[in-house]
Amino acid sequence: MTGGGRGDGWVLSRTPWAIAGASPAWAEFRAPASPAISSPALAWPPSSLAWLPVHPFAARGGCCPTIITRSQWGARAPRDRVQLSTPVPYVIIHHTAGSSCISQASCSQLVRGIQNYHMDSKGWADIGYNFLIGEDSRVYEGRGWSTMGAHAKNWNHKSLGFSFLGTFSSRVPSAAALNIAQDLIQCAVNRGSLSSSYTLKGHRNVNPTECPGNALYRDITQWPRFKAKP
Repeated sequence: MTGGGRGDGWVLSRTPWAIAGASPAWAEFRAPASPAISSPALAWPPSSLAWLPVHPFAARGGCCPTIITRSQWGARAPRDRVQLSTPVPYVIIHHTAGSSCISQASCSQLVRGIQNYHMDSKGWADIGYNFLIGEDSRVYEGRGWSTMGAHAKNWNHKSLGFSFLGTFSSRVPSAAALNIAQDLIQCAVNRGSLSSSYTLKGHRNVNPTECPGNALYRDITQWPRFKAKP
């Protein structure tokens, strides 16, 4: 539990709040401040308490996360680009089904390898995803906001593809990475790249694949605006 003064006679505190089937979240409460105590945890339960249950991601501010640009991670130039008509109505979640990473250096190396695989082995014009999310709490620019991806057959023209770096069949990404993904989604809405009435799907909902892995898929079914079908 953490606490902090508000300067208005109340103390704002945050405590872990478990929601069945979802990633750990935080719940906030406001309790009257007392000159005799420095933290509401020392006087639990307070005589006057206003609980504010929070969805795992509902309270996030939607600020754009740190995005490592193509030049920063060492991208090759694309062979071609097709303009994406925005705002698109869908965002599709993937995993890269390979190694994970926890530093900018290791994540950049992974992204370069994925781009090489997509371009040299699959013959694509560029890395397939619009953005990739590392467990270093950073987002890596793929094709970006305005270029059509190559991440979900028959859906590329109407979606953004966000992929977590790693394999998430038996575990979910870190809480920080999950939060960064939610921030990226809200950033897409705020900048007009994604419809405010968007639908969120996993890759397996639109193509025959195990992507984004069983553990991650279970998690995203609890995210706002998820819809498996149609």
